[in-house]
Amino acid sequence: NLTNIQPETLQRHPSVLPILRMTTCPPIARDRLIGLAGISPNLVRNMEIEKRIPPKMKHSELIKQLKMIGAIIEKLADPDIFVWKERGDKGTKDEVHRASTIVADRLCGAVADPIIRNAQEQRQLAAMKAWFEARGYRELGQGEAEDFLSMPAGTFSFRFNVLVTMDGGKQVNIPIDAVIMRKDAKPGDFPALFEAKSAGDFTNTNKRRKEEAMKIQQLRKTYGDNITFDLFLCGYFDSGYLGYEAAEGIDWVWEHRIDDLDQFGF
Repeated sequence: NLTNIQPETLQRHPSVLPILRMTTCPPIARDRLIGLAGISPNLVRNMEIEKRIPPKMKHSELIKQLKMIGAIIEKLADPDIFVWKERGDKGTKDEVHRASTIVADRLCGAVADPIIRNAQEQRQLAAMKAWFEARGYRELGQGEAEDFLSMPAGTFSFRFNVLVTMDGGKQVNIPIDAVIMRKDAKPGDFPALFEAKSAGDFTNTNKRRKEEAMKIQQLRKTYGDNITFDLFLCGYFDSGYLGYEAAEGIDWVWEHRIDDLDQFGF
């Protein structure tokens, strides 16, 4: 009952690790567990994805790292759920049932959130497609443009890779959800870049807001200050999030006010 997590238990049942991550306050992500416990990413990936212990890992090192996992989980266990830990006992039947129900609900949410978010993004892009096609734009054909700068005027594309230069000079592709070359675009003009974002609560938006700021910084470093990168939003985005993005020069359109896209010169 989360009072004594033994390495032998984790070795026999490696697939319980995602469940254990949901027992902490707050629930911790996989990468966060790796960092806090100071353990091998390969061990965690094997336990969570392959549902096994790494076959080539030395037994002594395995036991050592499993102990570290158990120690961090016990240390961070949510005291409002596992109320018996403070008392030093194993909890009543009702307390254990309540705790397992809460952890199961957390796990369901952690598994479902990416699926729901992906479905919301698909719906958002479908809404954009319908909006642009109703105004005479067409979707870019396969192989029609070498890069986003060579898109014909009056075309749009989804999930388009844009090349940017990182610190140190390395070039990488970053995916952009929607790229639209305006009808009146002249040679050398940049297309409009939009990221479709949805959020089911305010907390997640604050965790993710730096992603967009990083993208616009990379784009400006590569292409100059005239390039734009904006957001197509659905869900819970509060003034703190919007203010943070505005400070980076990022504008936004709400999905329920999609006609505001007119203000972007389309």
